Amino acid sequence: MAQDDYDVAIVGASLAGCTAALLFSSMGARVALLEKRSSVDAYKVLCTHSLHASAMPVLERLDLVAALWAAGAAPNHASWWVEWGWITPERDGTVPFGLNLRRQTLDPLLRRRAAAATGVDLMLGHAATAVLERDGRVHGVRATHRGKEIDLTAPLIVGADGRSSAVAAAAGIRTRKSRNLRFGFFSYFRDFPEDDGLSRAWFMGPDCAFSFVNEDGIRVIVAAPNRADHLSAFNADLATSFRDYINALPDAPRIEAAQRISKIIGTTNFPLLQREPSRPGLALIGDAALATDPVWGIGGSWALLSAQWLVDAVANSLNDQQELDSALERYGARHTRALRGHQAQIRRYAKARGFNVAERLMFSAAARDKEMASHLYRFGSRLITPTELLAPRAILRAGKVNLSHAIG
Repeated sequence: MAQDDYDVAIVGASLAGCTAALLFSSMGARVALLEKRSSVDAYKVLCTHSLHASAMPVLERLDLVAALWAAGAAPNHASWWVEWGWITPERDGTVPFGLNLRRQTLDPLLRRRAAAATGVDLMLGHAATAVLERDGRVHGVRATHRGKEIDLTAPLIVGADGRSSAVAAAAGIRTRKSRNLRFGFFSYFRDFPEDDGLSRAWFMGPDCAFSFVNEDGIRVIVAAPNRADHLSAFNADLATSFRDYINALPDAPRIEAAQRISKIIGTTNFPLLQREPSRPGLALIGDAALATDPVWGIGGSWALLSAQWLVDAVANSLNDQQELDSALERYGARHTRALRGHQAQIRRYAKARGFNVAERLMFSAAARDKEMASHLYRFGSRLITPTELLAPRAILRAGKVNLSHAIG
């Protein structure tokens, strides 16, 4: 069966795909939204469940913020431990914040919103198996549903199907893979005594850990050790190694005083992946374009942002193939320009190294000065670039703060 009445066919109905579908719907496009899983309630399991401040304008544009609050979203007020102490930005309204909401709540909410949008056909249980090409240009996608094949054609095909993107593989897009020398396991806890509502991260040289507050008073506690020192112990006894690792953290969360409500989940192999975001007739968004280190909890935010960048780039071009392919080049250039510097820094840190000289300067100053704490938080939320993080004014203030501390 061939259909050519869609303006866009999106493969993957998670954060990136649903965001793109909603934005395309708002401009009057007809959208096929394919999802290989058969349940509207399916959700991504391996996730830090955090949406940073950089993604909030996308949620506001989608008119989703009120719905997320109603679903129990928690404000993502953060505090980071480093060897110089805690870095805690002011909570006085001058620093924007994001939201934390578990994917088992967020994904179905967003998928139902997309399914109800005008012009969007949510096609559950449809697994992409191939892309259709003509004259060197992608113009459709082939999927299987209940053992039958279906071909969908559209001027634009969007791969929003995650780090193992079937669309990217079918289109022959090369994957650049970088090894991650950390691994990660997490579990959910509730009823922490004296919970102050802060999300926390620990950066301890080659090792990391996290505690994110979510809806209903639930926290996700994440251990992210380096492979060389910890992998064998975690492989031998996961429960004991996880408990001991978390208990050894400075100002450790009191997991034994809380209630663990899930098994320990994770993986020992989580490489960083990067692909070209576009080619004629095709765009990749979210993890399909760039799957980064979960240590920074930024993947969900980049999923929303990349979907918005794509829609803004091609919004007025779907009826003109030549202009559409030029717009896709502009999207690819924007994606690369916006995230290349961040990914390079993240890729280097994924080698399980400690902070370099510049990072030590900024993190130590941030632990001693509220203005520097807010500056570093903006970088961690990816509101500013690595270049802006190390702007001359910021370096000068960091130097003064640290010098003052040394003299004092």
